[in-house]
Amino acid sequence: MPGNEKKILFDRPAIERRVRELADEISRDYAGGELLLIGILKGAFIFMADLARAVTIPCRIDFIRAASYGDEAKSSGRIAITKDVELSVEGVDVLIVDDIVDSGLTLKHIADELKTRGPRSVKVCAFLDKRKRRKVPFEADYVGFTIDDGFVIGYGLDYAEKYRFLPDVYVLTDEGRREVGDDK
Repeated sequence: MPGNEKKILFDRPAIERRVRELADEISRDYAGGELLLIGILKGAFIFMADLARAVTIPCRIDFIRAASYGDEAKSSGRIAITKDVELSVEGVDVLIVDDIVDSGLTLKHIADELKTRGPRSVKVCAFLDKRKRRKVPFEADYVGFTIDDGFVIGYGLDYAEKYRFLPDVYVLTDEGRREVGDDK
């Protein structure tokens, strides 16, 4: 990749440190219990894997996927679950794990849906939080980093299904976005 298309926002050591801190906090909050981690595909899978290995309490793992319908440039705000959890959430503590809280629409929809299924509790852990982009009132219970507006990639976050593999988090510049086919 040419030189100036991305700039580092969080390096691997900072990410590892923050994931351990979140895991410690979550482990204290749920001490003596078991937790069901539900990752939102695809972006959360790397963060969730690291978080699951770092918590010190027993946990089970499942995944959910949602789609926002609308044209490519703009979401309609209508959310549909396209891959549901396979484990029952009834009577258990659920922690939804996501890569980023942006508009809040998808996370609010998923959290509200899971709450109708009778869990003991539902909380949200997000790796990144872009508070400026909220379209609905929504706050994650655990947040790795709060960031300003900007297009971020790496550590599971993608652009056009590229860059998820990067171990650090970068801000993708307009030049980098044009390279993968977006010249908007």
